[in-house]
Amino acid sequence: MDPGTYCREIEGHLCRQNRGHLIRIVGPAFDRVCGWAEAGVPLSVVVRGIDRKLERQRASGGSIRPLRVEHCEADILEVFEEWRRAVAATTADIVPEGGASAQTGEVSGSTRRRSSLPVHLDRVLTQASNLLASREPAPGLHGALHRLVEVVDGLRGEGRQARGAARAAVVARLVDADVELMALTRSVAGPDLKELGGSADLELAPFRARMTEAAYVKARAVCVDRFLRERYRLPTVRFD
Repeated sequence: MDPGTYCREIEGHLCRQNRGHLIRIVGPAFDRVCGWAEAGVPLSVVVRGIDRKLERQRASGGSIRPLRVEHCEADILEVFEEWRRAVAATTADIVPEGGASAQTGEVSGSTRRRSSLPVHLDRVLTQASNLLASREPAPGLHGALHRLVEVVDGLRGEGRQARGAARAAVVARLVDADVELMALTRSVAGPDLKELGGSADLELAPFRARMTEAAYVKARAVCVDRFLRERYRLPTVRFD
């Protein structure tokens, strides 16, 4: 995807999320977005970063003015860093030919934010509880979400004061809960799983020639899980 098309796709998503209010990506904003494209930030990562910014903004309950893409940069780069770490690839492994790996590392690390473990536990519990209350989970996921709420609620007290080995144990239990949730989601996804597998192949296509087979298989599984989370609005339970 050329930078101009990349910008227009992001512009269209912002317009839809801003309830039809169109804010053109021009000038410095255009240069910034082109920099993301050149650094190898997938379009789906940008979309998720925008949505994450909006979710937090709407949860605050304040008045929401039309969102500009430059206000989403920290969230976009945070999602990109999560994506890179999740596929366990170095910058050189995933940047397309002609990309600047040093630029990617500099961009992704410049504004990355990390939440604390207690804040993460609260966020996961809120997301899972809200999803259950909305009656929107896919068939077969209700039981898994109820179990997740129980597990995370039980970990909140431990997570607030945990240090050292105790904290590591809480983090490990979150990883186990995340693996269980995503395994069950894959089992109930049906036709969605094939569709999202195709989306993962398209997202990874620019990097395929530069990855080993093992790295590609792992990256594809991570991409599919991310698309499943977005499709079913599932929280990321693991804490990195």
